[in-house]
Formats: sequence, C-alpha cells, structure tokens
Amino acid sequence: MSRIVIAHGFGMSSGEHWYGSVVRELAGEGHEVRVPDFPEPFAPDAEAWLKGLRAETEGAPASETVLVGHSLGGVNVLRLLQEHDTEAEGAFAGVVFVASMNAEVGYDALAPFFSPEFDWAKIRGAARGFRVLHAADDPVTGERTSEHVMRFVTELGATARVTASGGHFPSTGVNLPELPDAVRLIREVL
Repeated sequence: MSRIVIAHGFGMSSGEHWYGSVVRELAGEGHEVRVPDFPEPFAPDAEAWLKGLRAETEGAPASETVLVGHSLGGVNVLRLLQEHDTEAEGAFAGVVFVASMNAEVGYDALAPFFSPEFDWAKIRGAARGFRVLHAADDPVTGERTSEHVMRFVTELGATARVTASGGHFPSTGVNLPELPDAVRLIREVL
C-alpha cells in the first residue's frame, strides 16, 4: 500500500479539520497516512517546515508516496518537489493541492515560502500526477483564485476541481470535519 503525507496549512495542526477523516478512511484501506505537525504554525519558518515534510517522506519509495498540501502546506510541497532528486529516487506517485497558492497572497510573514521563484519544470517531473481542489470563494487567494489554479494547470499539467463554495477548506473560524473531494483526488493519484 501507499504512504500519504498531508502537509497542513498556516495556523493549523494535524488534529484539525478534514485531516482526521482522510486518515481514518485511507488508513482503513491499508495505506499509511501521516499528518505531521510543523513547528510554529502561526509563525512558520519555511526551512523548518520543509525539513519536517522531508522527514515524513523518508523511508518509503517516492513511487508509492502521495503528497497532499493544504493551503501553505501546498507551498511546502512545491519546495519539497523542487529539491527532490527524481533521477536517483524516482517521481512521487502524485500530489494533491487543496486551497493552495503558488504565489504570494499578501502576507509578509509568508514571503520566504515563495522565494526563490519555483522551478516549474523540475517540480513537474517530480510527480506522476497532480490534482487541485479549490473553491471559487476562497478568501485567501481572493480575486486571484483563477490565477493560482491556472498556474497549477499550465505549469504542472494538473487536473483541477473548482467548487463554487467551500472557502479555504475551511475558512478561519469554521470547522470542516470531512472533505470527500480531497479523498477522491488522492485516490486518483494513488
């Protein structure tokens, strides 16, 4: 079976929102599902988060590993893919971006996650398939939602599912205990 690693977003932790339901459902099918807690979720350090994600992918073949990035966790996944030695380790089975961004969204404290520029060709070669789940009413990406989604599509060949509503899956102050669309997309890249 596969290893699935979910990278949480800014201000979140492994025990929140839809992560637990994904763990229960996919672990029940025999997959190993990990949701690491990255340090200082409200004051994230890009290098510390990348180090934490890197540790969760070690010990399993890339070809049997699916990466899921939620919000800022998706940016962390992009950085991991950019540094991944595909020639030596092979490509990851797949990647799912949930309400993720791929360019700055106006939060100065998060700027280090977006610098340097992404090497899209290298990232594209680091996984066999990419999926995107985003909501048209996402308050974080706001009026630039379509730009973020289209960059994933054009640069990575991602298949995108854009819902009319859903916010940031979830938006601040909202709990979202399940996200069936995320499970469906993970299964597509397994």
